[in-house]
Amino acid sequence: MKALKIGNLIARTPIVQGGMGVGISLYGLASAVANEGGIGVISSAGLGVIYNDYSKDYRKASIYGLKEELRKARAATRGIIGVNVMVAMSNFADMVRTAIAEKADIIFSGAGLPLNLPSFLSEGVKTKLAPIVSSARAAKLLCNKWFSEYKYIPDAIVVEGPKAGGHLGYKAEQIDDERFALDRIVPQVAAEVAAFSAEHNCHIPVIAGGGIYTGEDIYRIMELGAEGVQMGTRFVTTEECDADDSFKQSYIKAGKEDIEIIESPVGMPGRAIRNSFLDRVKEGLKHPKACPFDCIRTCDVTHSPYCIMLALYNAFRGKLQNGYAFCGANAWRADRIGTVHELMQSLSEEYDAFVAKIKSLRSR
Repeated sequence: MKALKIGNLIARTPIVQGGMGVGISLYGLASAVANEGGIGVISSAGLGVIYNDYSKDYRKASIYGLKEELRKARAATRGIIGVNVMVAMSNFADMVRTAIAEKADIIFSGAGLPLNLPSFLSEGVKTKLAPIVSSARAAKLLCNKWFSEYKYIPDAIVVEGPKAGGHLGYKAEQIDDERFALDRIVPQVAAEVAAFSAEHNCHIPVIAGGGIYTGEDIYRIMELGAEGVQMGTRFVTTEECDADDSFKQSYIKAGKEDIEIIESPVGMPGRAIRNSFLDRVKEGLKHPKACPFDCIRTCDVTHSPYCIMLALYNAFRGKLQNGYAFCGANAWRADRIGTVHELMQSLSEEYDAFVAKIKSLRSR
């Protein structure tokens, strides 16, 4: 596989580990991926709950938590470490400022368009910015906005398809619509980004994510214009993943029929593994009494069947009777717990084997 270059950052393996909250990708997983030549990503979502012992103030605990995770990652690797910050988070600005102050290599930002992300940079800052989009239209809008308002060009653009895990940037009816499939939208985004790049004499790598599972998948999506891939689900069932073993086992035990689309309290569809908690939600048995964190701007406690932060935090700790696991469309394919090294090696070997197969067929 060809190295992924984002400015002066060079990932010898063009794999970005997706940022997975709450607590699924912290410094342990991120540093392991970075050590294997990929880009490790710490999720900033829910750090205020994880670091609640430091402060009962969710925002203060979140800032402290992100500083700690970045410092631990830096102690564990010399590789590339990024931070995922969702636009929908109420402490979006805090997390962006903290990531920059702690010299994160790159910020990935989605769950809404991060239109003002460059405003947080100051002269001399080396942190790269990579927005996450779900369409060519969004990519064009964001590139033009960043350049016209901030004279800033995205360092990379991530395009997520509807087979991704967690919250999805699609309407429910678009998720199974082939017009929105990743292999359809990647060429569209790549073309839009190429046009912008040509106009401004620059280069913006496109990174594709959502449903990519094998080395063959990586090859095929890169043939369509991506220069790197984002993978989340594959990294959950690794020893280094920061989630409780019960969370990882829920992937291994899941069948294809257990992967479902849910209506999240934050107002977006999401993909998760069906369990007793989600069944109780459907039966109307869950009702929060108050909002303990004010963590997501679009979450209305008066209409929410449960607190998503607590549900995801419980899942991270293995208490799945009081929460659930977000996942990608291919989570049911997981069958064992391995190491990040084994996974990265396997993906590389699969990629090489498929390239050799293609060359052999072409030479006949």
